[in-house]
Amino acid sequence: MIKHKRWYLLIALLAAAGANAAQLYRWVDSKGNVEWRDTPPPASVPAKNVEQRRVDGNVIETSQVPYAVQLAAKNHPVTFWGSSDCGKACDNARAHLARRGIPYTDKNPRTDFEGFKKVSPASEEPVLQVGTMVLKGYLASDWDSTLDSAGYPRTAVAGLKPPATAPKPAAADSKRTPQQELQK
Repeated sequence: MIKHKRWYLLIALLAAAGANAAQLYRWVDSKGNVEWRDTPPPASVPAKNVEQRRVDGNVIETSQVPYAVQLAAKNHPVTFWGSSDCGKACDNARAHLARRGIPYTDKNPRTDFEGFKKVSPASEEPVLQVGTMVLKGYLASDWDSTLDSAGYPRTAVAGLKPPATAPKPAAADSKRTPQQELQK
C-alpha cells in the first residue's frame, strides 16, 4: 500500500508540474525507500543518492494537422474548380468544403482553362477533384462519400483553413463562360 501511495505522489507531482518546468528530487531514505518530492530532502532526514531532476511540461502539440488528414491530403489532394460567377452551386460547394474543414486548392476555370478542360471536357461547374476521382456538379451526398473514402474528416479540424474567397476571373475572360471557350 505504501508503494502505491508513493506512485500516486509521483504522478501527482508530475501532473502539478503542468506545462512549466519543475524540479523533482529523488533520494533513498535510511530504510531503503525511494522518495520523490518537489523539494530536497529535509536536513533532519538521512538521505542517500540524492538526485535532482528537471521535469519539463508534458504538452501535446495540437496545432498540427492530424496525421490522418495529412495522409489523405497527400494521397488524395482536393482541387475545387469554380468561377466567381458560378452561382449558388459553387457557393454551396465551397461552404460544404469549409464545413468539413477540407484543405483544398481553389482553381478558376477561366484562368486555367487548359487544366480545367483536362478535368472536365464538358466544362460543367463546379468540379471537385479528389485525387484521381472527378465529381461534376454539386451533390452533397456524392461529395461526402468521395471525401469519406479518401479519408477526410466529417467535421472541421482545428488548423485547417480552406481558401477564404472565391477566385477572381481573369479580366480578358470575364465575359466568356467555359462553354463558350469550348466553342472557339
